[in-house]
Amino acid sequence: MSALAEALVDLDAIVSNVRTIASVTGTGLMAVVKADGFGHGAVQVARSALRAGASWLGVTSSAEALTLREAGVTAPTLSWLHGPDDDFGMLIKGDVDVGVSTTTHLHAVADAARLLGVPAMVQLKADTGLSRNGAAGDDWPELVGWARKYEREGGIRVRGVWSHLADADLPGAPALGQQVAIFEEALRTARSAGLDPDLVHLANSAAALSAPRTRFDLCRIGIALYGVDPFGASGPGEFGLHAAMTLRTRVVNVKRVPAGTGVSYGPEHVTGAPTTLALLPLGYADGLPRATGGRASVWLAGRRCPIVGRIAMDQCVVDVGDLPVTIGDPVVVFGPGEGDQRPPTVVEWARWADTNPHEILTGIGARVAREHLHGRARNS
Repeated sequence: MSALAEALVDLDAIVSNVRTIASVTGTGLMAVVKADGFGHGAVQVARSALRAGASWLGVTSSAEALTLREAGVTAPTLSWLHGPDDDFGMLIKGDVDVGVSTTTHLHAVADAARLLGVPAMVQLKADTGLSRNGAAGDDWPELVGWARKYEREGGIRVRGVWSHLADADLPGAPALGQQVAIFEEALRTARSAGLDPDLVHLANSAAALSAPRTRFDLCRIGIALYGVDPFGASGPGEFGLHAAMTLRTRVVNVKRVPAGTGVSYGPEHVTGAPTTLALLPLGYADGLPRATGGRASVWLAGRRCPIVGRIAMDQCVVDVGDLPVTIGDPVVVFGPGEGDQRPPTVVEWARWADTNPHEILTGIGARVAREHLHGRARNS
């Protein structure tokens, strides 16, 4: 390992997760590779997911979609979050479907298609209760009405109708059924207006695995694609997903200190007995949440050792007690598996930070080198 820290990405785990999820859903899958593939590498993850049988890719922005195209990834792709002045012509020329939630955006897409003389592929998003993007209330009939007008004129083709769920990771939550009902009504409105979408999709990772009524034609898989159980299991969970990322580093300094030694800023931690401190070259600029100091642990010398004191921008300190640790020893920050006799998982790091695994994975900074592997990543 030449870098101070690296994230090992097991592409075979991505393949395995796609096949596992497909066996549950029985539908087409859209692999969501936004935010650089949740920090795993969008292009590499996209290729692996497609090889495993995913039929679509999902991204947030025009830039993310065009990055895939520039890398030679030609699979059907949906991009769903845009400013009204985005260059929709680039998406149309790149054969990227445009997610549309407002008439303002729809007019802009239709104008771009008219200038190019090429119809735009559009997927209309309904707001069914998340109250973020998507059209709700009277805005939805207006949106589908304009879409049908532009479709008759040959400027667009409405390929899909979709929405997003608010709390599918809470099995039995009443809002899930309510959202499905609202979505089905929105779909009826679209079809009554004369639209005939090829694709209808609602399910995210959690719903794809647990709520058959949400599956429709396509399921969008995000966090589960990367091997994180969407219901909070710290390991493979009941669905047997495999974590794709292992974050590791090395010890860069070791010192024996007496009782009463302050550690890092503050100090917020003072040693209670003579001990050995190991310095790791990872900090909050690399994705270790500052709030996890004093809560988190890492895998070092065959056991879990606690991070003590405040996590700094570039480094943190681990209390290894009397373990025979030396400079250069390998450290696993998080990786596959579960239980105290294994390295911590990204789910555990999320709990220590009072956040979700998505934030931990996407927060791994640019200074951390990515290495893409085939075969389960080693824990050392």
